[in-house]
Amino acid sequence: MNPIIESDFSSILADNSISWSEFAGRTVVISGAAGFLPFYMAGTLLFLNKTQKLNKPVRVIALVRNLEKAHKKFHDFLDDKNLIFVKSDLSSPITIDGDVDYIVHAAGHASPKLFFTDPVGTIKANTAGIIHLLDLAVKKKVKSFLYFSTGEVNGNIFDALDNVTENDYGVVDPLAVRSCYAESKRMGENLCVAYAHQYGLNTKIVRPSHTYGPGFALDDGRVFAAFVSDVLTDKDIVLKSDGKANRCFLYLTDATRGYFTVLLKGTSANAYNVSNDYEIPILELAQLILEVSGKKNLKVCFDVAISPSATNKHARMDNSKLKALGWKPTIKEREGFARVISYFQKENYDLAR
Repeated sequence: MNPIIESDFSSILADNSISWSEFAGRTVVISGAAGFLPFYMAGTLLFLNKTQKLNKPVRVIALVRNLEKAHKKFHDFLDDKNLIFVKSDLSSPITIDGDVDYIVHAAGHASPKLFFTDPVGTIKANTAGIIHLLDLAVKKKVKSFLYFSTGEVNGNIFDALDNVTENDYGVVDPLAVRSCYAESKRMGENLCVAYAHQYGLNTKIVRPSHTYGPGFALDDGRVFAAFVSDVLTDKDIVLKSDGKANRCFLYLTDATRGYFTVLLKGTSANAYNVSNDYEIPILELAQLILEVSGKKNLKVCFDVAISPSATNKHARMDNSKLKALGWKPTIKEREGFARVISYFQKENYDLAR
């Protein structure tokens, strides 16, 4: 196991505010389990089994679209008989044998590039896909259902407010293709509320902010991924804006602790922002990543045809609701991105593959 990931799993399990014993002998279904965010939830539970910290192992049922890729992602846990892969794109009802105690729905497109190339697929995962999992949750009488949403459901409110709570909303243009993500996530959230209301299902929603950590796709279109990709391939970081836009960034271990906290302690039919509580400018992030990489031959520069910053200068999500459940972020960007770069270097990551 990559030492950075092993260290991350250990630090997540060191959070004593989370009752890890709740998972002893339980079954957890995770859709999109090989994805960037849900893999750390699945991996944490399997690491619990590996370290034998539970009196009974937890069974993890990983719903994945591509079995070959999933086996590669979970290669450190393939000897655990409590890891079960189920191939599914969620386009049809899901059948699971035996009891199911928890369901996490994290499948779906998260890369902005895919919102334009596959908007229909983006919508389906957040509508038809979640309905199939919610129906399974009702049938199995699960203890808790967790849905991965997004801060984009808040709409164009971030310029108007310095700190956006779970109840602050602006406009999402339904005639814009890019809105396939936000609009379908909004519908997914309402489905969680509807199933809680009509069937008494214990549903919770998380809205992750910009989250980074080992294993994100370096070509997924997000700014921090591009910066890390540049330094790993000995290229200058080139900003295509003035770099003045501010963003919150949260390291994956802090985010994962937040997801487990909401799964176990969140209030039904409620949403929780999983975010840091401060912002940094994009230019400062680029400079920081360059510094922690140790690549003194590289520099941060601007595209000659520089464009203005993104329309929304701010993207800070209020995390006080999650903090009230006993959670707090601990990893700063300097440490977090140093761990990310070290992870990719230890993996001898080849951008050409």
